[in-house]
Amino acid sequence: MKININNKLFITIFTLLFGTGSTVHAQSDDNEITVTDEDGKTEQIDIPEAMNLGVDSLLQLYYSQNYLQPDVDCNYRDVNPEYPKEVYIERLGRMPNVMEMPYNDIVQKFIDRYTGRLRRSVSYMLGASNFYMPIFEEALEAYGLPLELKYLPVIESALNPKATSHVGAAGLWQFMVATGKQYGLEINSLVDERRDPIKSSYAAARFLKDLYKIYGDWSLVIAAYNCGPENVRKAIQRSGGKADYWSIYSYLPRETRGYVPAFIAANYAMNYYCEHNICPMRTKLPAKTDTVVVNRDVHLQQISDVCGIELEELRTLNPQYRRDIVNGGTKPSVLRLPATVVNTFIQNEDSIYNHHADRFLTRRSIVEVQDNSNQYSGYNRRGTSYSGSKKTYKKSRRSKGKSRRAKSVTIKPGQSLSEIARKNHTTVKKLQQLNGIKGSNIRAGKKLRVK
Repeated sequence: MKININNKLFITIFTLLFGTGSTVHAQSDDNEITVTDEDGKTEQIDIPEAMNLGVDSLLQLYYSQNYLQPDVDCNYRDVNPEYPKEVYIERLGRMPNVMEMPYNDIVQKFIDRYTGRLRRSVSYMLGASNFYMPIFEEALEAYGLPLELKYLPVIESALNPKATSHVGAAGLWQFMVATGKQYGLEINSLVDERRDPIKSSYAAARFLKDLYKIYGDWSLVIAAYNCGPENVRKAIQRSGGKADYWSIYSYLPRETRGYVPAFIAANYAMNYYCEHNICPMRTKLPAKTDTVVVNRDVHLQQISDVCGIELEELRTLNPQYRRDIVNGGTKPSVLRLPATVVNTFIQNEDSIYNHHADRFLTRRSIVEVQDNSNQYSGYNRRGTSYSGSKKTYKKSRRSKGKSRRAKSVTIKPGQSLSEIARKNHTTVKKLQQLNGIKGSNIRAGKKLRVK
């Protein structure tokens, strides 16, 4: 959802735009469709970024490699049949939709694109839809919205949760930063909830519901989803107050004029793929997952090493953590894990937090200023050369020696090694080495060396 500015599709309509009885012809290349009316007037309609995303890059995603594979039992011939336009009109009319799905020449061109040169992408998206469509449907149902809106991410991101547009829109629903924050998504240097399939889907549903309250027309809602409500308001005003997508088409931003027909074409392709000999990729759904709440910063690699789970799987389950750090130290944060790993995580929590913490969590909370004045030489105000005095040097050595003196604490009832390590800015491993402790058992009342 590129709500502020976005490179999207452009569309035209042959009856309203060129007058009764005129004919529209469309040609296409890799990046645009050229529409020509009977008077020779042309218009270029850009192809959306998601339709230019190569299927090879989509198949590099972790879940694609592990849970999707070609269906070798599919016996369809790899040929895209041609049908008369009446067949497309009839099929669009048969879909059980609340939203209007009319036919025109531009819709046909996008249908041809999906069922022709993008056949492999449609095959991939049909397989990936097993992961994402239940999430989309649940969010849309929660807000009482038409379920056909679940195909918006098809034209937004090609069902790639890691998709980022050239203007910075991100995630399956392609939220811009400002709109994502407006709808409750956390976005900062460590977290980007636009990439969280569940949270972003509920945010998108709320936004779509708010837009419908404004327009009461789903075609206008989809247009506003692409270019923002303000641009749709201006288009309605310039058209003389006509609150109809097809009537305000020529007043919409160029990148928005094709958004509705592209949405119609995506609905068609995802419903009538069999009629075009497209084989969905075979899906093996991943294992069940569960969540734990983390109250300390932890790196996904620490979890991977201790719990024996692949790092890429953790990234796939937790795409919102943009630098592999779950920032539980800022606020309680949710971590999604395979259900079989949850108990392992809970039982080894201290070990996970302390596993190479100095390597994975390098942000320091306390630093000491190094006093190198005894090594400095220069000039005083009178221009006389000088260097650090012997007295200063000795004082520095005494201070340094003092800082190396051993420091001990008395173990309080109920304290653990991890708690003592945290309070004294050290690690459990260092405490074990200093005190000759092999396990984690300690006794209250005993002295424990911490430095």
